[in-house]
Amino acid sequence: MDKRDLLTIGETAARAGVSVPTLRFYESKGIVHSTRTSGNQRRYPRHTLRRLAFVRAAQRFGLALADIRQALDTLPADRPPTARDWQRLSRRWHDALQERIDALVELRDTTSGCIGCGCLSTSTCPIYNADDRHAQEGPGAGRWPQGLREGH
Repeated sequence: MDKRDLLTIGETAARAGVSVPTLRFYESKGIVHSTRTSGNQRRYPRHTLRRLAFVRAAQRFGLALADIRQALDTLPADRPPTARDWQRLSRRWHDALQERIDALVELRDTTSGCIGCGCLSTSTCPIYNADDRHAQEGPGAGRWPQGLREGH
């Protein structure tokens, strides 16, 4: 790789719109990778900027960092990802993203009743307790996992 294809940590952070500590954090989690100079300074390949853009977009839509890393792990580490690589990654997420979209649409379309009513009833609310599925378990905090109930 040509030296000109490598960016300093400051350049990478500035161009990606993240802080230097955030970039270090992402590296500690294996989301991005750097090489080191003889003076032990980090250098990032230019294609790291695309990874960081993907991370920021995915986080903006509520995806967990662990899921983002798992997806990025499918991309080649030794070269910039191709359009085909990115398409393969996005196909893997298609169904999960569609489920999330459907759930958000349902939440959007049903919360106006809750906002008007304000009850969030554990016995009748279609969002909090759809179809009253918890009625047979008893009221309220009795549904907490055993360890939490006893610990508090």
